[in-house]
Amino acid sequence: MTDTPPDRLSVNPDSPHYDAKALERGVGVRFKGAEKTNVEEYCVSEGWVRLAAGTAKDRFGNQMTVKLKGAVEPYYRTNE
Repeated sequence: MTDTPPDRLSVNPDSPHYDAKALERGVGVRFKGAEKTNVEEYCVSEGWVRLAAGTAKDRFGNQMTVKLKGAVEPYYRTNE
């Protein structure tokens, strides 16, 4: 595995951008210079993150998210 996280990653197993190995290794995200712990999905090339919006759920029981645009810097928390 490389030292750089994927360009796009999602924590939702139903998403085509879900990567269990990367998530298992531990991916951290800095958004606009601030550490974010509630990131549901991110895309570095397009410059956006989806953040969990509190404890709200949609009608299907999925976490409600908010899409924000800005500089995204993913990194691995642990090195193997």
